[in-house]
Amino acid sequence: MPVFARDFHVSAAQSSLVLSLTTALLAPSMVVAGAISESRGRKPIMVASLLASALLTFGSAFVTRWSTLLVLRALAGITFAGLPAISMAYLAEEIHPGSIGLAMGLAIGGNGLGGMLGRLVTSWLTELVSWRFAVGAIGLLGLVAAVIFWRTLPPSRGFTPRPVRRATLARSFWTPLRQPRLLALFAEGFLLMGAFGTSYNYITYHLLARPYSLSQAGVGTIFSVYLIGIASSAWIGSLADRLRRDRMLILMLLSMLIGVGLTLAGPLPLVILGIAVVTFGFFGGHSVASSWVGLRASSAKAQASALYLFFYYIGLSVAGTMGGVFWQHWNWAGVAAFVAGLMITGLGIAVLAVGQE
Repeated sequence: MPVFARDFHVSAAQSSLVLSLTTALLAPSMVVAGAISESRGRKPIMVASLLASALLTFGSAFVTRWSTLLVLRALAGITFAGLPAISMAYLAEEIHPGSIGLAMGLAIGGNGLGGMLGRLVTSWLTELVSWRFAVGAIGLLGLVAAVIFWRTLPPSRGFTPRPVRRATLARSFWTPLRQPRLLALFAEGFLLMGAFGTSYNYITYHLLARPYSLSQAGVGTIFSVYLIGIASSAWIGSLADRLRRDRMLILMLLSMLIGVGLTLAGPLPLVILGIAVVTFGFFGGHSVASSWVGLRASSAKAQASALYLFFYYIGLSVAGTMGGVFWQHWNWAGVAAFVAGLMITGLGIAVLAVGQE
């Protein structure tokens, strides 16, 4: 984001549109993709999503105008939609309920590994060559991943195709929205991703500026703390299968709140520790909440998963852009206070509305 702000001569809040616009379109598109997968199957939609997204990412490396880049990112938001919600439904249908927390945690951990490698690769390549080379490399990696996914993912066994009818489709989305405890989990997804995405977006600006004055590659290396998130998603997901999920969710929200507080400390090691604690809490909390949605949705699991991820990515889009306003007016202290407010709200919902397992 700082590189885009410099090269395209836009503000920090405007540069956040590269992510916010994508996620804003990703969220509603997942609802449509989940519905289509009910009749067309899970795997074909996911494969098509990966291929199209990789091609759009690769094409983004060659744009010269800010508006064109935003258009491609918007289209990518639509094509990305075919994987997240459908993969959650695929796991809910194919994995035994006693292992769903671990399976979802491993899937989220894989997403975390991709996020970490993406940040490291783009940071290093941007530092050594240019952001265009970095984005092009990510696009090529996406194409390779799509082919591997297509060749190795087992076909659905627990899936039964259903014709898509307008009345049935509307009812399948309305049913989860009428369940208060599912709505509470949707809200937790909004707050978890909003807080995490905002933290990572603007801590970069904080570490590039004085007194730290780190390089782009140096900041990217710090984000290797994603490895902690990869471990926590599987570990906390497994614990949630055996312990009370509400307690694990509250613990993860508290961890994020403590981590944000640590980032306000002066010494760089404490700031890095704070980033690590935020990462641990986010991945663990997301693992608990996302697997819980699949268990609480008695029917239309793809729609329930799509709605959870709708709120999840809308949280990134809304909070990520608002975080830019807080950064412009109050720098990192303002962003940290904003993120802390999101976490306190999440704790209130977890205590009062999510309920027990």
